[in-house]
Amino acid sequence: MTKNYKTLVLCTAILAVLVVGLGAYTRLSDAGLGCPDWPGCYGFLTVPDQAHEIQKVQQHFPGAQVDQGKALKEMVHRYFAGGLGLLILALAVYALRHAKLPHVPLRLPMVLLLLVIFQALLGMWTVTMNLQPLVVMGHLLGGFSIASLLWLLYLRTHSQPVFGGDPGARASLGWSLSALVVVVIQIALGGWLAANYAATHCIGFPMCAGSEAFSLSSVFQLPTEHSNYEFGVLSFESRMSIHLLHRFGAFITAVVLLSAMWQVFRSAQSQMIKQACGWVVAALVAQISLGIALVQMSIPLNVALAHNLMALLLLLTLVRLCYLQKSKS
Repeated sequence: MTKNYKTLVLCTAILAVLVVGLGAYTRLSDAGLGCPDWPGCYGFLTVPDQAHEIQKVQQHFPGAQVDQGKALKEMVHRYFAGGLGLLILALAVYALRHAKLPHVPLRLPMVLLLLVIFQALLGMWTVTMNLQPLVVMGHLLGGFSIASLLWLLYLRTHSQPVFGGDPGARASLGWSLSALVVVVIQIALGGWLAANYAATHCIGFPMCAGSEAFSLSSVFQLPTEHSNYEFGVLSFESRMSIHLLHRFGAFITAVVLLSAMWQVFRSAQSQMIKQACGWVVAALVAQISLGIALVQMSIPLNVALAHNLMALLLLLTLVRLCYLQKSKS
């Protein structure tokens, strides 16, 4: 396996994290419909800003008002996402051409290629279906999945596993996998919260004002069909319940992760695995702190963006820990 291939995998993984951040910034800036079509913007490959371009916009999109700032955010996200797709395609082509070489993963790049194609479709549907919450949440989870699988691919290319290298750590792998599942569920709840614009619908901490109106059934209520879902269409009580469940989920996630990390730490012999547990705990503490700050500071954009990216970082630290528990470190 060439050093250039390893570098390409790492660069692609870093770009995936950047794309997730740009997607979160676009969503948090309410720029998800900055361009009402896909893949271009009002029929152009760039944001229309010239007089003759605006004239064409009015012809094809009667009554449309081009918001240059929102459109630019949306298009920058698409440019970077397109670049990510091309890099993943390059990884898949390399894997196919060198499949007979030792230690060249084949299935993972193929899965990534299929996933990025589906992610592109979700991006299109996000716009054409006017931010339908289920599609928006799926698009967010797709971005997290791509970044996680690219990180796993990098780990596999960077150091090949020797299974069973740390028997104690391998025996506690179930704890780490359980923690990973819980984190994915919590991220999905966060995505559902964001997709329904429920961030501002829970005043107070740790409980919401009016939390007695919490309804678990309304949390998973699919919005009725609307022409546009921007800024949310569910009732205040439903969105408050969604937000409150996400807070409950954060508490459960913290308990599960701390318990799991303690079990792995005490059973592992490898210092690398013990340090990996420390990184998971550090990411968890940072994420909880950002979540509290987000509420106490009335949802500032920069803190909300950091909260999104820290969720991804927490997920990546768990992916690395699970990988290390199956390998000699």
